[in-house]
Order: sequence, then C-alpha cells, then structure tokens
Amino acid sequence: MARINLPPLTRSLIVSLTAFTILNAILRPQGNWVERAQKPITSVGDGVPYLAIVPGVSVIYPWVFLLATVVEQNIFGLLITGLTVFYGGRYLERAWSSKEFTKFLLFVCMIPNLLTFLIYILSFVVSRNDAALNTTISGGVAIQGAFLVSFKQLVPEHTVAIAKGLIRMRVKHFPAIFLLANTISGLVFGTETAMFLAWFGFLTAWVYLRFYRTSPSLSSAATGDGTVIKGDASDTFAFAHFFPEPIHTPVAAVSEQIYNALIALRVCTPFSVEDIDAGNEQASARAEGGLPSIMNPHGRASRGGASRAEAERRRALALKALDQRLHAASARQPTPAAPVAPTASSMLGETTYEPERHDEPQSGDKAVS
Repeated sequence: MARINLPPLTRSLIVSLTAFTILNAILRPQGNWVERAQKPITSVGDGVPYLAIVPGVSVIYPWVFLLATVVEQNIFGLLITGLTVFYGGRYLERAWSSKEFTKFLLFVCMIPNLLTFLIYILSFVVSRNDAALNTTISGGVAIQGAFLVSFKQLVPEHTVAIAKGLIRMRVKHFPAIFLLANTISGLVFGTETAMFLAWFGFLTAWVYLRFYRTSPSLSSAATGDGTVIKGDASDTFAFAHFFPEPIHTPVAAVSEQIYNALIALRVCTPFSVEDIDAGNEQASARAEGGLPSIMNPHGRASRGGASRAEAERRRALALKALDQRLHAASARQPTPAAPVAPTASSMLGETTYEPERHDEPQSGDKAVS
C-alpha cells in the first residue's frame, strides 16, 4: 500500500478537523449524526459554544473564531471539508510553502467567521429575534470557497472530468458555481450561514491574493535578483472574471467603483501599469508552464513552481553564457563585410532578354510602307 505523503500543515489540519468534529459530536449527545445530516449544515441551537461560534456567548470564547472552521456539525460536512483539505491543501502548501499557506489560512478562516458573527449580531439588533443569537457558525465552507479562488489564480484552464468524463469543466468556472449553489441553498433551504461563509471566504481569499500576498516573480526565480510582486494585478484575476462573460461589464462597473472607494480610503493602493504587466506575465507563465494535476500532486504538474523556476534559471544562465561567447567571438574577429548577392545578370554572363513588342512595326513592314 502506497504511503500518503502530506505536507505538515495539511496533515495537522486534517487531524484537527477530525478530532474537533468528533469532540463536538460527543459533547453534543442529543440525536445522532444521521439525524443531524438530514438537517441543514448549519442550524440553530446545534453548537457547543466553546468549539463553534454561537453569537450570544462567543465573546467570552474568542478562540472559536479560528477553531470553528475545523468543527463540522454532521458527517457530510466532515467528508466534504476533509476532501477539500486533503487534495487542495497539499497542493497549495507545496506550491506556496507552509509559511505562506499558514498566513492564507489565518485570513480565510478568521475573517469570514468574524463577519458572519457580526451579521447575526446586527440581525438581532434590528429584529430582536433570539434565534440570531443561538445560530451555530462553524464548518469549512469558507475554506472551500477560498481554495477555489486560489485554484482560479494558479490553474484557471485546468479541466476537471466528473462522472468518468461525462462532465468536463474548467477550474475557472468553479467559484461562480460554488457561490450560486450556496446562495440558492441559503435562500431556499435555510442554510444562510453556509451562504454567508461561502461569500465571505470567496471575497477574503480574492482580496488577499489580489492586493496583499507577496510572491517571488518568475523572472527573479530565473535570475536570482530577489524581486517580489505584491498581489496579482493580472487582467484574468480581476473580480469580473470570476463570473460568466455576459455579466462581466456590469460586475466590472460595480467593482471598479468599490475599488476606487477603497483607494480613496487608503485600504489598498492602485495598480500601476508595471504591476499589471508583471501580473499578466506571471499569469501567462503559469499557463505556459503546464497545468498541474490537483488530484495527483506527485505527477508532472505537482513539481509546478519549483520545476518551472529551476528551468527558468537554467535557461537564463544558458542564454547568458551563449551571449558572452558570442560577444567574445565578435571581439576577437573583425566582422566580415556582408557578401553581395550575385544578380541574375552576372550569373548569366551579362545576358539580357528583351521581349518582342508586337505594337512596333517589324522591319518587313517598314519596307512595304
């Protein structure tokens, strides 16, 4: 049996998810997991307040704003989040490094939980409905949305085959489908907590990757100059490109206004032309470097970043060495005059050909006239 090799943070995340979900089930003995699986993923009155977020009492358990992400309320949530972390986490941790992956997780776990908590507090203030204070906020829905945003950045054109190839879909379409499914479920089936977590996880991941995350440029990986790029200003990672093409224009118009407002408030800095060019170059290089296999990170694709960086470095060194040799050779030998290509006339011994013109009278015609 092949040994499954997981990066350290991904392995710890899976262990924590399993352990705290089981602990939550033990401390909440009413009903069983099959009965709870028939209920919405997040519902009122199901949470253990020091493991999951319960708005009415969570202020005295501040650690739950991070811990709640690895606490699922039923077996289906555990399976879905576990598979998400297993396949997505090990790929992202290897692509980014454990340090960068840790920072990303802190953002996409805490901020969506905190924003969802504030929504329920505001709902109670407006409606005075105690149900808002007893709602359980937990689960890895925010992580699922955040991972899809990450894959949209790294492998947008990667095609995933579902049901033995009957359904084929590119990764760049997954975030919109994920948001649509959670929105419909929240409005129709009452899983509004999952809907809030999905949207906030998506937005948090996009803002962090778009404006704040620093990463080495591919050119610096090749030349070793240590250049880093902050955010991702590429056109294909713009907010409107997460949605179907027919609504790109209205979404872009709204997002542009929000972007200008954030710049005015100095929440983020505007992208320069150089930033956009560098972002587009990075996106193009990722696409040309080959599409990694998320389901099989040990294949050709899993070596993604490191292999491409090493190949770029070797290519740059080879080109530099070749350039030096050419310059040295040209310095030692004078450049010969460019040979003049022989003309057709010289090749034929100055032979010329003039076609007969029928509009001029012939010698015989002159004699007759």
